[in-house]
Amino acid sequence: MKTFTDLIIPRAREQPDVVFKGRFEVKKTNKDKHIVFGWANVSTRVNGEQVEDWDDDMIDIDELEKAAYIYVENYRDGGEMHERGGVATLVESIVFTKEKMTQLGVPNGTLPEGWWVGFRVTDNDVWEKIKNGTYLMFSIEGDAVREEVE
Repeated sequence: MKTFTDLIIPRAREQPDVVFKGRFEVKKTNKDKHIVFGWANVSTRVNGEQVEDWDDDMIDIDELEKAAYIYVENYRDGGEMHERGGVATLVESIVFTKEKMTQLGVPNGTLPEGWWVGFRVTDNDVWEKIKNGTYLMFSIEGDAVREEVE
């Protein structure tokens, strides 16, 4: 049996010279309960490097945390490929910030700063796609104002 930490230490820690872009992998599924867990988004890697997504966008942990809270308070609905909603329900959510990790006793350098989620998948077709590897990762959807950074 793997521990929580075993499941969520990102590949970036194992390969610090590799730049990982894009969506974040599903890390664990519970086949009986149709629950899937993983990073919805990672703002900063364990080594402190800010993550760029497939569109070369970055989101500061403070902004990610605000967005996560709005989502949890108002939506909690999981969709399929940004096209169809109502296929899953959020059952677990925590935004790991440095401050929260300190309070939780998570040693510095163990986890990235990011948003960890769990969804109960209610659509059988979507669940089959998760099980067979068609869907391997989470992707957040939202509106944002792009700002140039140096």
